[in-house]
Amino acid sequence: MSTLASPTIIGPTDGESVAIQTIGVRFMIPGVDTDTRFSLVEHPIPPRALAAPLHRHNREDEYSYVLKGRMGALLGDDVVEAGPGDLVYKPRDQWHTFWNAGDEPCLILELISPAGFEQFFAELAPITAGGAPDPEVMGELCARYALDIQPDSVEELCRRFGLWFPGVE
Repeated sequence: MSTLASPTIIGPTDGESVAIQTIGVRFMIPGVDTDTRFSLVEHPIPPRALAAPLHRHNREDEYSYVLKGRMGALLGDDVVEAGPGDLVYKPRDQWHTFWNAGDEPCLILELISPAGFEQFFAELAPITAGGAPDPEVMGELCARYALDIQPDSVEELCRRFGLWFPGVE
């Protein structure tokens, strides 16, 4: 059941935030507030940063709405670049990743449907706080959230798109 009983304003500093290697996550609308139909998070991404290794969701679709800056994305074999006002659809079962494609900060809203995957970020933050997560712990986390991930893709993605990621020179 929804916990939002009346119209609600979520201000620019409302909601909990966590940091995960190269991106931030601000939890704006959790799935519990939408009867698990969707969740909404905000991702600030620093200049030229890769947000994640190549990965695919087996349960969720993601929609990235660019508020400021430039977001690049690899969607299957297609490379796209989106600016303020653009919406990038990342369907479930499609290998993808995304990054800040510019030299200024990038800010996106990420709608996740159905909800639930936002909790992956909450669980990922503490295991990445000291650097790269333990592969076994990361594997268990990904399995719980039906997420396939290719950690070995990071170096090539950084080289190909001129990006940075912790541990990659």
